[in-house]
Amino acid sequence: MLAAAEIQDHLMSVTNDLERLQRLLDDAGEALSVNFFGASGEIQSLAQRVSQGQPLSPGEFAQALQYVAGAVTALQFQDMSTQLIAHTSQRLRACADKLAREAFGTDDEDGEALVIEAPNRPNPVTQDEVDAGSVELF
Repeated sequence: MLAAAEIQDHLMSVTNDLERLQRLLDDAGEALSVNFFGASGEIQSLAQRVSQGQPLSPGEFAQALQYVAGAVTALQFQDMSTQLIAHTSQRLRACADKLAREAFGTDDEDGEALVIEAPNRPNPVTQDEVDAGSVELF
């Protein structure tokens, strides 16, 4: 009975991790789209002005650079999502091993069954969305 409760806890944690990952992916996809299209529009506007012979000041590149910075921040979700996927996979493997041990026993002709333990940390990523300055890389 205790093993079933522990497995249920791990599976609920995995579900929460996957929901967090979905939010990260949704937020990052939106941010990438907004920032790439924004940067593209700004650069096209600046290029058109240059082609018309209009001088540009260094400050006029600020908005395009801000969009590029936003896109880079959105790309950092890859690190967080990779960590979350690895962590979730480890939890699932631990649950599968526990189920196998409970169902089939711990020993067979090859020796004692190897059981991967679930991670001690509840989750490797604390962010639910990607905002400028909010990304912690490990």
